[in-house]
Amino acid sequence: MNRVLMIAFHYPPALASGTQRTLSFSRDLPGFGWEPLILTTHALAHERIDTAQLDEIPPDILVQRALALDAARHLSIRGRYTRLTAWPDRWASWFPDAVLRGLYIILRHRPRLIWSTYPIPTALMIAHTLHRLTGLPWVADLRDPLVTGHHPRDPGLKKTFANLERKTVLNCTRIVVSTPGLKRFLSTRYPEPPADKWVMLPNGFDEKIFRRMDRLRRPSSPNPGPLTLVHGGTLYTGNAERNPGPLLNVVQQLRKQGVIGAPEENGPERIGLRILLRATSHDDLINAMIRKRALSDMVATAPPLPYLQALEEMFLADGLLLFQGESFNHLIPAKLFEYLRANRPILALIGAQGDSAHILRETGLHAMVPLEDEAAILPGFLDFLHQLRHGTAQLPDQNVVTGYSRRIQAKRLAATFDELTGAAAPPRRP
Repeated sequence: MNRVLMIAFHYPPALASGTQRTLSFSRDLPGFGWEPLILTTHALAHERIDTAQLDEIPPDILVQRALALDAARHLSIRGRYTRLTAWPDRWASWFPDAVLRGLYIILRHRPRLIWSTYPIPTALMIAHTLHRLTGLPWVADLRDPLVTGHHPRDPGLKKTFANLERKTVLNCTRIVVSTPGLKRFLSTRYPEPPADKWVMLPNGFDEKIFRRMDRLRRPSSPNPGPLTLVHGGTLYTGNAERNPGPLLNVVQQLRKQGVIGAPEENGPERIGLRILLRATSHDDLINAMIRKRALSDMVATAPPLPYLQALEEMFLADGLLLFQGESFNHLIPAKLFEYLRANRPILALIGAQGDSAHILRETGLHAMVPLEDEAAILPGFLDFLHQLRHGTAQLPDQNVVTGYSRRIQAKRLAATFDELTGAAAPPRRP
């Protein structure tokens, strides 16, 4: 079997959305003729881990874990750390050990090519270095641009990110992007690469895992009781990217009108409502917004859950919330595909012209309102609640959703590897 060196910061037990993309590829690629060799980090690099996910790693694949320290947690004094230990990211210490281990893997196991995934800039630096040292083809998986809008805010770091992004795009052998909008965004910024250098592989869901959850599937039926809405993932305050503020303002307004209330206030004339914001990464700021609006009995933040428990929560919710400002129109949150496979109603606070909106319309969903337009959110949100109560809310077309299985994406990735290597027999070990 041909072998591929896969460089990924997020891999089990890391509890992060990016973990699932690499984990699924590592499970599914052998079915299409490619044996993965994983180069990742020790668990101590991650703030949040889910040890249960270690059982999902195929037992017969090689996993090399390089030393990586988090500058914010391991190299700081009274919460402060030097820029040198966190450039270009807090896990820059990963670089030297990862390069050495990567060279060992290449010399010992003879992979045909290198694959790396971003976010985490250091992963791109490791892949680029190994590509230059060995001459192996390099497939760069870019799930986000390194530079967009005001990110990064530090001018020096922004210049470093821009240089690394350009170096990656121009020097890698293939560029894999996760959305059509991201391809347009980057190819406009870098017109030099030929069209066949770009490969589009969306995020998706692992059908094997979701099949276990299907026992929780709920029919679409009237629900006279309190309703629960769930959002899973990072939220922000003070910007238009994933700010829940406008929705919270609408909830406050509807409560004052007596239309909605806390779960225990549910009745024929008032919809009891609970909104759970899971794993926001900014709980203190979000909680301050909730308290300011006197909504603590209706809206709550909650810490991250292990992956399987988070999926169960999606399946059991009455409805799911998606926040994404128009500045992110070229991106699709990985959780959207999990939302779709969970087969629950979705209220999307997003730009109508973005890639996420396209996916929702493709699967037959139209409950969408602009993230910042309270005048549009109020009737859209209220209509969504009434549909949930009466059992008339739209559910995603699972015939379309099936096409976003990660196994299908692994097959397409393997085809890219075959094209680059000629799918010839792997070289013999010395």
